[in-house]
Amino acid sequence: MEAATDFTMWALFARATITVKLVMIMLIAASVWCWAVIVDKIIQYRKARAEAEIFDRQFWSGEPLDGLFDQIGTDPDGASQKIFVAGMLEWRRSHRQDGGLIAGATARIDRSMDVAIAKEAARLQRGLPVLATVGSTAPFVGLFGTVWGIMNAFIEIAEAQNTNLAVVAPGIAEALLATGLGLLAAIPAVIFYNKLSGDSDRIVAGYEAFADEFATILSRQLDS
Repeated sequence: MEAATDFTMWALFARATITVKLVMIMLIAASVWCWAVIVDKIIQYRKARAEAEIFDRQFWSGEPLDGLFDQIGTDPDGASQKIFVAGMLEWRRSHRQDGGLIAGATARIDRSMDVAIAKEAARLQRGLPVLATVGSTAPFVGLFGTVWGIMNAFIEIAEAQNTNLAVVAPGIAEALLATGLGLLAAIPAVIFYNKLSGDSDRIVAGYEAFADEFATILSRQLDS
């Protein structure tokens, strides 16, 4: 009798059917995966913003572009630096040996930086589809576990031919735990997906703004 009235989370899980247990394990694993993605993205975005801020100060410090490029090198770590290097490499390739410029240099520089921005955007958004998938599917997976658990609970009630609340409640509680776990996985996934997607878009917008400013500076030098 004491075991039948034990409503701790572990007891509810232990009494659930194999199918419902598998659903619960899937939802717990999905929740852990989501939190791993969330923590990783928060750290990554903070690092990206800090790197962009440091490079922005370097870029506008008045140091010549060629000197800044030589200081950074051709294989930098920071995203802003990679965009700058992509533009500068194409800028240098566009010069002929006589000092003149190959036609279409501006368009090639823009495309080079666009490619670099696209790569960084893909890197920033990597993992976000996991949050979107869990956020949209976890409640339904949990609901499936609940429906399955309630179905088995009613079968046991019919076999026992006893509708006493003490008999009905444990099976219903076990089934509802699956829905609770589904919501536990889905709610943070949806909230942080929206937040992190917005953060990613703002970071990429900063890269695009820098690329436009850099292209304008190079364009002035071309015109002069």
